[in-house]
Order: sequence, then C-alpha cells, then structure tokens
Amino acid sequence: MMKNEVIAMIESRLFKIIYYLMEKGQATALELAEKFEVSVRTIYRDIDRISGAGVPVYSVAGRSGGIRLLDRFVLEKSLLSEEEMRDILFGLQSLAAVQNSDMETVLSKLRAAFQMADTSWIEVDVSRWGSDPERERMDFNVLKQAVMARRQIHFKYYGSNGIASERDCHPYRLIYKDKAWYLYAWCLVREDFRLFRLSRIKEIVLTGILFDRIPEGTEPDLTRWEKEREPVSVVLRFPKEAASRVYDVFDDRVVTECDGELTVRAVMPDNEWLYGFLMSFGDKVTVLSPLSLKREVEKRLKSALQHYEENR
Repeated sequence: MMKNEVIAMIESRLFKIIYYLMEKGQATALELAEKFEVSVRTIYRDIDRISGAGVPVYSVAGRSGGIRLLDRFVLEKSLLSEEEMRDILFGLQSLAAVQNSDMETVLSKLRAAFQMADTSWIEVDVSRWGSDPERERMDFNVLKQAVMARRQIHFKYYGSNGIASERDCHPYRLIYKDKAWYLYAWCLVREDFRLFRLSRIKEIVLTGILFDRIPEGTEPDLTRWEKEREPVSVVLRFPKEAASRVYDVFDDRVVTECDGELTVRAVMPDNEWLYGFLMSFGDKVTVLSPLSLKREVEKRLKSALQHYEENR
C-alpha cells in the first residue's frame, strides 16, 4: 500500500469501518450505511476499496451473515501515525501506573512493534505521597478483577465524617476524577448507587458471589454527587508564600494578586472536606466570606487548640 493511500484511509470513513468491524465482529451493509450515514451502495464500494488495500474483509451470505474481517486480523503498524502510536503508549503507560507487571509486558511488545524504544519522556505515578504504592496497586487490581468478573466485594469504608462502616457492593466501574480514583458501585447496605473514594476503602474482600451487568439507564452521573455537595461561594485570602498550594488547587482565573497577597473567589462544596481543606493551611488562610464559614472554621480551630492544651 502506498503512503498516500494509507493517509487517505486514516482520514476517511474506510478506517472507521475497519475499526467498527474489529469491535463488533461483523455487521450488515445496512447497519454500516446507517452508522456512517451513507447509502448501502456506497458501503459496498467502500468494502471493495478496503479489500483492494489488502485488508482481509469478506461477506457471509444468509440471514445471520454480514460483512466481517478475517479472524485474528490486526491492523498493520503502518496504518497508525507516529503521534497515534505515542498516544497509545501513553494511555497504556498511565494504566501501568496502577496495574500489575502484565501491563509492562504489553508495553514492551508494543514498543517493539512500533519500533519506539524511547518512551521515557513521561512518568505516570498515581499513588499518593506518603502512601504504600504496592498496597494501592494490589487493592486496585482486586477492584479491577471484581468489576471485570462481576463479583461482589466486602470492605470497610471511612466516610467524610471519619466514621467507618462495613459495605457489601456490586462494583461496576473505576473512575478517575479530580486527582483521585473512585469506585462506582451498587451498595447493598444503602440500596442505591454510590461513589466510593478508593483511598478510604480498606480491607477489601473479593467474594464468590456474582451479579448481573449494570442495568440500562444507570450509567454513572457524576453531576449527581457534585450537586449533593451544596456548593457555596467563598472568598479566601492567602499570603504569597502559600502560592504553590493555592495554584495546585485553584484555577488561576479565580485568583487575583494584590499587595503580596492572593485573593480567591470560587464555588466550593460546603462539607467536611472544605473545613479540613481550609484548616490544613493553618495561619496561611483567611476566610473573608461567607461569614458562616468563617465562624465554623474559627470554632473548629479553637476546638483543636483546646484539645492540644488538654493533652499536653
């Protein structure tokens, strides 16, 4: 296949048809026509062009027949651009940060196939500072196995109020959101879907109880939990020496600098996380508004000081 033909295939409907057939196994001409919004006649012409380019595609007659690729067909490396190959390796390298050594084997094979030995330009590590990366990786793999095999799990969970509870869940999906991993699962205790932060899940037990696939119409809706956080508009003031932490958390569009100080105007969840976040700055933050938040932080700081004075 000539180089310009390869480029044309990548940029056209033909390449999408190949991927669709690889994913679905087979499809009728009518199905492909509806999928790519062209006529059935155009689809048959596309199939002829794909076949002429050396891709082993063929048609099976009969009611259960359709258009399919030869079993074990794999796209040639030449059909991927260098940028696409790097994107694939980057995605797998991101997964390898929380997977076991098997992923490294896959990465090695692809590096060899793509003839790209130098992938050292990025290092992905999603483990938390001060944590046990090996332990986190093991827990992640147990949860991955539970999701993939649809096996019920039991674990201890620490809520935002610090109270631990025993949970039995049907895990459906692992989600990375706002610098943290979450488990989307049906909680048998609460009889509802819940989003569990992985860092608060402890003592995971993989049971032998199987469950069905996620019901239709119950895909994770992250906005549901965001709405439940009761957002509040806050105005905060920080000294310049706290700038590194401020910019770690806030978008620079909500931060203004004046006279050596930083003022932040943002909408944040009015919950235990917010109080803990503000108190973690110690004397390096001043709550300007709302007044109710300022009073609550003052109350908690006084309570913490009293605790230490009583336990000297």
